[in-house]
Amino acid sequence: MTFASLGLSPQIVRAVEERNYSAPTPIQSAVIPGVLSGRDVWACAHTGSGKTAAFALPLLQRYSQARRDTPRPLRSLILVPTRELAAQIGASIDAYARYLLDPVKVSVVFGGVSINPQMMALRGGADMVVATPGRLLDLVEHNALHLRSVATLVLDEADRLLELGFADELANVLSWLPERRQTLLFSATFPPAVNALAEILLRDPLRVDVPSTPATVPDIHQRAIHVDAPRRTQLLLRLIREHGWTRVLVFVATKYSTEHVAEKLRRAGINAEAFHGELSQGARTQALADFKAQQLQVLVATDVAARGIDIVHLPAVVNFDLPRSTDDYIHRIGRTGRAGQSGVAVSFVSASTESHFRLIEKRHKLTLAREIVAGFEPVETAAPVAAAPGTGGIKGKRKSKKDKLRERGGLN
Repeated sequence: MTFASLGLSPQIVRAVEERNYSAPTPIQSAVIPGVLSGRDVWACAHTGSGKTAAFALPLLQRYSQARRDTPRPLRSLILVPTRELAAQIGASIDAYARYLLDPVKVSVVFGGVSINPQMMALRGGADMVVATPGRLLDLVEHNALHLRSVATLVLDEADRLLELGFADELANVLSWLPERRQTLLFSATFPPAVNALAEILLRDPLRVDVPSTPATVPDIHQRAIHVDAPRRTQLLLRLIREHGWTRVLVFVATKYSTEHVAEKLRRAGINAEAFHGELSQGARTQALADFKAQQLQVLVATDVAARGIDIVHLPAVVNFDLPRSTDDYIHRIGRTGRAGQSGVAVSFVSASTESHFRLIEKRHKLTLAREIVAGFEPVETAAPVAAAPGTGGIKGKRKSKKDKLRERGGLN
């Protein structure tokens, strides 16, 4: 199958081929014809499967055939959970549209930066808007953007949108949209909240579930190393130096930890920066640009970097702290081993986090040997779980209702 056989114009096919896409991925083959025919789509696919092109290419195909109005009415709205994902999708759409005879106006809007330049960019309208929910609502309230003309709504990373607490904002956005529209919902996982959302929003959707296969699973060598929590930074330094990793994305649990670990690495002579949601957008953009340009060796990040960040030739990802959500494990390690490259993903497992890592393994059908690095042999042991009062401290030995009644003298 070719992109041309899916109904895409020669101009779009040319742009796609220039990005070294030789043939459609499974999700693109399934979704593109459905979008072109006007169907709602409910799609589940792993990270790196080509979801952006699956919805962007058919939307651009429609614009290549449509009559242009002035000012431009907004026809496609793409909602995403993070600023970085918004910027990445906008850049991809611009690349796919570069050879269209009638240029498509794409506006990317997100918070953390001044709203005024975004309002100015929207003068005269836009064909497509890629937005985070909060900033989109700000623009609507400023009358810089009107949503009644939207023909297609795309929810990308829908599970993450709901995890990050955007449910109220999403409901507000939906209230501004026309009821008759096409809705495309993409998600790597479908927890109950996303399933419920899909049932409400979608009409007779095309269901697309692309399972991982040996041909599509990224080449990622996964490792789990037992280490005491206080010694993780020293072990991280050892691994960086021994393996000669030119770039490493390190995931930690909190904003404080990003700053703390990055500072320790800098003191050891490693060029490292923190990356978290409370940084200004300028600082986030600069840190990411430096990391992609290999001017920065280590990026220490919270889960804001777990999705929507595409870094070519990233050799290693380290879970300094394990993700709270078992689903986020796959999104984190999926930052390496992209575009046909190989990579390594290392998880630090301490005595206190062993049980949580077992949950991650169970969720993703993994069995990883626990490694011990010489000189970093763990000495900590997991603290015993405190028993509830009156249970005797033995699981399964709680007093029965009859026993309790006997103690009160009510059963002989």
